[in-house]
Amino acid sequence: MTAIALRRRTARSSKAHGMMRFIGRRLVMLVVALIVSSFIIFISLDLAPGDPLSVLTGGRSLPPAALEALRHQYHLNDPVLTRYWEWITGVVLHGDLGTSIAFREPVSAVISQRIGVTAELVLYSALLIVVFGVGLGVLAGLRRGFIDNSIIAVSTLLAAIPSFVAAIVLLSIFAVKLGWLPALGNGSGFWGTIEHLTLPAIALAASAFAVVVRVTRVTVRSEMEREHVQTATSRGIPRRLVIRRHVLRNASIPITTVVGITITSLFALSAVVEQAFTLNGIGAALVQAAQSKDFAVVQGISLLLVAAFVIANALVDLLYAVLDPRVAIGSRAA
Repeated sequence: MTAIALRRRTARSSKAHGMMRFIGRRLVMLVVALIVSSFIIFISLDLAPGDPLSVLTGGRSLPPAALEALRHQYHLNDPVLTRYWEWITGVVLHGDLGTSIAFREPVSAVISQRIGVTAELVLYSALLIVVFGVGLGVLAGLRRGFIDNSIIAVSTLLAAIPSFVAAIVLLSIFAVKLGWLPALGNGSGFWGTIEHLTLPAIALAASAFAVVVRVTRVTVRSEMEREHVQTATSRGIPRRLVIRRHVLRNASIPITTVVGITITSLFALSAVVEQAFTLNGIGAALVQAAQSKDFAVVQGISLLLVAAFVIANALVDLLYAVLDPRVAIGSRAA
């Protein structure tokens, strides 16, 4: 009993050590990704045409002294590297993301006021992708013939339609012609929000749905053709058990990967949909800030998106170990 207890204690200690190393690596990766991406975005915005002063002045002509005061207030006369250093040190030391030129308020307030709408939209779209994308992909992988061909045809059509085109089509049909759902705004209350976000969520999920369907179908079809699945079937094991224990379990890892990455990408893709449906989310704020060269807002939202990608990849890696105990935490399944 002592030897068994010692082995269990050693296994638990090794697992905890592996978890700490995994978290440490991901934290380092997150910091590096945030620094590199913020620097690239800052330099790109500085090189882009346009002047932030046009937003501050509203296109009006101001005296040179007033223009110089505005440039001094927002440090626009400083070299780009100096402005980036001041911004990054403010973020690291004080958690200050800066002040928005376009919105005239702190960037943290801009994000906090709009992140809820984007999160609700992405969550709704993610639910549609998981339920219908994975479900129809599994169905297409298990059922050849008419069902498989119909699902592939629909997914191929959706994959060829960009989000902004899907938004226009949905608006013209279901909001304008049929009047079934509202066209604009966020809505209020639970059911009001669901009603207003249904068309945007479908438009956002359409192309991602097609990717998930195809990957799921191919993965399930590949698992069905493996030797151990054929052996289990020939031994008379019920098809339902074979599918649940051998097919879906082994197919869950690649499906989890593509679903996790796809759902995370919805935060970036939501900008187009939010603009089409006039939703007050961070995507619409990002587009407006980029047009006006509002450095602080673009940087703050971009850092949020990069962090979401890194965190999503870490969660996917953790799910690997949950779905298949043979996979060590932080490693990729073979």
